[in-house]
Amino acid sequence: MGGDLSSAPVAPVGPADHVRGPEGAPAVVVYGDYECPFCAALELRLGELPVRVAFRHFPVRGSHPRAFPAACAAEAAGRQGAFWEMHDALFADQGRLEDPHLWARAERLGLDLARFEADRRDATVAAQITADFRAGVRAGVPTTPTLFHAGKRHAGRLDEAVFERLANLGV
Repeated sequence: MGGDLSSAPVAPVGPADHVRGPEGAPAVVVYGDYECPFCAALELRLGELPVRVAFRHFPVRGSHPRAFPAACAAEAAGRQGAFWEMHDALFADQGRLEDPHLWARAERLGLDLARFEADRRDATVAAQITADFRAGVRAGVPTTPTLFHAGKRHAGRLDEAVFERLANLGV
């Protein structure tokens, strides 16, 4: 696993996406799940590369029951301008994704807790995460993480060749 798969029609990065990385850098789209250890490892590696990352939710509820609530927490934090901070905090401590730990993270980030709680339970937040998941299914996401770059889909544990190609994009 982790090699190039056939080309896949992934939706282009748009205003609804959460994006970070250097302006003008090559873009990658990542479908991830906050309970997936391989997603957490990928996030660390991508932070070392000259790429712009668009993250989309792909909670695999069957094997990761806290992934969807964690995605809701990230989106709720995003409504207060702290998506990436919550995103990083969730991946940094995947063993603590229950509500009390989500609230503690929100508090540490200085979020309005009442608003955070209301937003993470908002139907539009759930709909956004579901829309990301369905778009991933349409694009052929078979597992998490799945990364798209330059029309290629890379799924599961990525091999070093993929990281080498991404590291050399700006060279």
